[in-house]
Amino acid sequence: MRCPNCGTLHNKVIDSRLTPEETSIRRRRICQSCGFRFTTYEYMDRIPLIVIKKNGRREPYNRVKLLEGLIKACKKRPISVQTLESIVDDVERQLLKASKKYIASAKIGEMVMKKLSKLDGVAYMRFVSIHREFDNVNKYKKELEELLDR
Repeated sequence: MRCPNCGTLHNKVIDSRLTPEETSIRRRRICQSCGFRFTTYEYMDRIPLIVIKKNGRREPYNRVKLLEGLIKACKKRPISVQTLESIVDDVERQLLKASKKYIASAKIGEMVMKKLSKLDGVAYMRFVSIHREFDNVNKYKKELEELLDR
């Protein structure tokens, strides 16, 4: 594991524990060269899941990409990264239970939107506006009215 600060491979694990969901192991590390502390997560290697994009293109499922999308939607919102990681964990569990090799990106988006709608309305609207590709204000307004009615 390279140190994100100085790039050396000399680091030591100083703490290791299961995440609350027990789906991964969190390891606190310290670089023996520069003293920088950082966290890594270890996940079970699973059968690759292929995501079918809206244009028909296929690509491997990428946990980091999903988490980054959530982080962008929740920018400047009072939502912790741990909460967002929990959402990603829940979505992954649902995907594994379905035991399908191929999944539409729209299906993953709907799973995330369902969780975000319960968590934060602003983050939900941000995510929806990108995921559903709103091309005019009326679609955005309609979605907002539906959210407010819930």
